[in-house]
Amino acid sequence: MTFNGYGVWAIYRFEMARALRTLWQSVVTPVITTALYFVVFGSAIGGRMEAVDGVAYGAFIVPGLIMLSLFTQSIFNASFGIYFPKFTGTIYEILSAPVSSLEVVIAYVGAAATKSAVLGLIILATAALFVPLQVLHPVMMLAMLVLISVTFSLFGFIIGIWAGSFEQLNFIPMLIVTPLTFLGGSFYSIDMLPEGWRTVALFNPVVYLISGFRWTFYGAGDVAIGISVAATLGFFALCLGVVMWMFKTGYRLKA
Repeated sequence: MTFNGYGVWAIYRFEMARALRTLWQSVVTPVITTALYFVVFGSAIGGRMEAVDGVAYGAFIVPGLIMLSLFTQSIFNASFGIYFPKFTGTIYEILSAPVSSLEVVIAYVGAAATKSAVLGLIILATAALFVPLQVLHPVMMLAMLVLISVTFSLFGFIIGIWAGSFEQLNFIPMLIVTPLTFLGGSFYSIDMLPEGWRTVALFNPVVYLISGFRWTFYGAGDVAIGISVAATLGFFALCLGVVMWMFKTGYRLKA
């Protein structure tokens, strides 16, 4: 079976158009929220803190803030993108269309990842207005940005298929992902924690993603960059496997 590029493009374009229709919610609100974080953490708190790993606190929290928005928006965009067709019943039109499950995933996840990656770059530009920034490894930074966007969009796609209500759609992002992000070193280095809590923090998978992304900025992280990349690729492979299993079995798609 040949690749149906037209079908993929049609779904991708529709999802991107939805983001443009909700531009305030998709872009402006996260940027304003990020600016408020800089006012509170960067200025009010950062002015009373010493540099972290030789980096001014305001600049140190930039990668964590980008990751916080990236996780949230990737999951929201992908989960809502596939849940809404389920909710309205139009999912059957997609399943009966001449597009494979892989092509459906590429379209929905690609659109969600694109929106998240662009938002991450916008937040990076916004952060540069508040604090002096340096990106020691810009190519690696972009690669990590795209990889994490795709990975969490896949995760959001899984949530969107699994969810049976709007309450379930928000359950995992709000009660699991957001707390793990705050506890994963977004606003501090885990080296600042007592030894026991530092060990506990290493069981938080988000630590490895934030640490790897911060390394691309300043050349230092809480864990080695190789471990961070391996952990991100492992999570990506796991999410991809779960998505393909869902389509193969029709889990909550054909019910």
